[in-house]
Amino acid sequence: MTTRGRVSSLLPDFPWDTIASVKAKAASHSGGLVDLSVGTPVDPVDPLIREALSSVAAVPGYPTTHGTPELRAAVVDALRRRFGITGIDAAAVLPAIGTKELIAGLPRLLGLGADDLVVIPEVAYPTYEVGALLSGSRYVRADGTTQLGPERPALIFINSPSNPTGKVLGVEHLRKMVEFARERGAVLASDECYLGLAWEGRAVSILDPEVCDGDHTGLLAIHSLSKTSNLASYRAGFVTGDPALVAELLEVRKHSGMMLPYPIQAAMTAALRDDVHEAQQKERYRARREVLRKALAEAGFRVDDSEAGLYLWSTRGEACRTTLDWLAERGILAAPGEFYGPRGNEHVRIALTATDERIAAAAERLTS
Repeated sequence: MTTRGRVSSLLPDFPWDTIASVKAKAASHSGGLVDLSVGTPVDPVDPLIREALSSVAAVPGYPTTHGTPELRAAVVDALRRRFGITGIDAAAVLPAIGTKELIAGLPRLLGLGADDLVVIPEVAYPTYEVGALLSGSRYVRADGTTQLGPERPALIFINSPSNPTGKVLGVEHLRKMVEFARERGAVLASDECYLGLAWEGRAVSILDPEVCDGDHTGLLAIHSLSKTSNLASYRAGFVTGDPALVAELLEVRKHSGMMLPYPIQAAMTAALRDDVHEAQQKERYRARREVLRKALAEAGFRVDDSEAGLYLWSTRGEACRTTLDWLAERGILAAPGEFYGPRGNEHVRIALTATDERIAAAAERLTS
């Protein structure tokens, strides 16, 4: 077996490859496919972002791994303005080539290996597991400190608001996780890519003063512009938090040549400085959420959690693959909950990321 084969053999099948036949069934519907299986943006990139991108398209030199000072300052300002996160040092901001890349690589970037334990949420996007597997680390699924007992993990992933469930962790829960991680000497990495899409109540960052008392030691917050600014194709994300941890990540990424392209950095800076386009996009998703949620209820689904994010975590009280087939008969494709761990086997994840016309078509098919 080649080295490449040894690496790939560590990984599970790519989840979306396993629903190809269901997708084909849904696509055969006379009204066409309504693909609600993947949270990929469909709305336009705002002109101010595209203008920022093109304005530096002629720059020929290498970008810096650390990101431009303007980008890092824009991150600090946006997190304070949008979420009330204070005390971030601009030097402790590091752009990433999309947050999936960062999450998948974080255990390796931190130097973890076979002797280390990574904690991932019980119901979680598959990339947390993949990151542990690629580093050769052990992993366990747990959502709270009591489940871990005497274990001393090296890295704990939390995800609030959650993908796929849309669940939001409260301040007290987050405070307990911070306390636990520090007692055990673990890095606490919070995937906050959906922080700007809270629908019910307030979503709070791990770096919020209410959570960490202004002390970012041992904490990393991971953010993306894919959802709120429609920049999935730009691969625009960043991590911030503990200056020492970010400096460690920066050093490894510099040696590895992991640089975000300069035009993307300029586009991110523009997006982070402007709240108008973000608010407009959130309202688009809010309207689509209301249409889909009402239709799902009329069709006999129960929607659990889903307080934030771009998905409705839905169930008919049956095996998720059975629900997947039921939806496919109506030309609708969703993601089976088993993608996200054993506890998801009676749910499907239904995305809000389709055009208004396709969302309306899904609602009509669900209720007719």
